[in-house]
Amino acid sequence: MYGWVFCAKNWQLAIEQVLAPCGWTINTAFVERLNLDIRQCVAAIGRRVNTLCQGEAGLRDQLALFQTYHNFVLPHASLRQPLPVPEVTNGHGSAKLWRPCTPAMAAGLTDHVWSLKEVLLYRVPPWPQLQVG
Repeated sequence: MYGWVFCAKNWQLAIEQVLAPCGWTINTAFVERLNLDIRQCVAAIGRRVNTLCQGEAGLRDQLALFQTYHNFVLPHASLRQPLPVPEVTNGHGSAKLWRPCTPAMAAGLTDHVWSLKEVLLYRVPPWPQLQVG
């Protein structure tokens, strides 16, 4: 128990050293919001249910899908960007003032909000294999 607390304090100090030059601090509200999102989207964590998660590998798969969905598919309101010129909606509501943005877009990993279909059909390149011999 004490070793874990010591380790957590070391991690906290390391994270604070990375965030300090940017003028950022650790905000527990963001961490708690992410924990809530994970509990709501990953059934094996949120409650005891009979799901496809039959062990550690299944849980890892669910968490990987959640992480990809959260970062590539789900636009975050706090990351939205103002449009230079409002877009007309052809009579279906008021003009569009904001461009939706995902964490992957904010990090420069992609230029658009992905659909779930696009995520599921994306071909992941194989990991490099070590050459033996």
